[in-house]
Amino acid sequence: MVELFGKTYELIEDHKAGFQESVVKERYSDILAKYDYIVGDWGYDQLRLKGFYDNRHVKVPVDTKIDTLDDYLYEYCNFGCAYFVLKKWSSSKSLSTALFHHE
Repeated sequence: MVELFGKTYELIEDHKAGFQESVVKERYSDILAKYDYIVGDWGYDQLRLKGFYDNRHVKVPVDTKIDTLDDYLYEYCNFGCAYFVLKKWSSSKSLSTALFHHE
């Protein structure tokens, strides 16, 4: 679990060890708090963060839903780059539940 400015996230994918908590905390912006997922990808030694919504959201552009992650990685990221995916935990989920019942 990762704590980012009052929000709790679970690291659900870490491709090529792309997740570096200290760098994520430096690059994090409040605008990302509205998203259900945060994707970080590396290019030219720079971390780029992008938010995605859960697929259940109806009134958001399709290309901002997490189902389009593969397209985003293919079209906008350097080939074979290191990346990670963080999933936001809702306030209704408790940390103790998360530790014993992995989704």
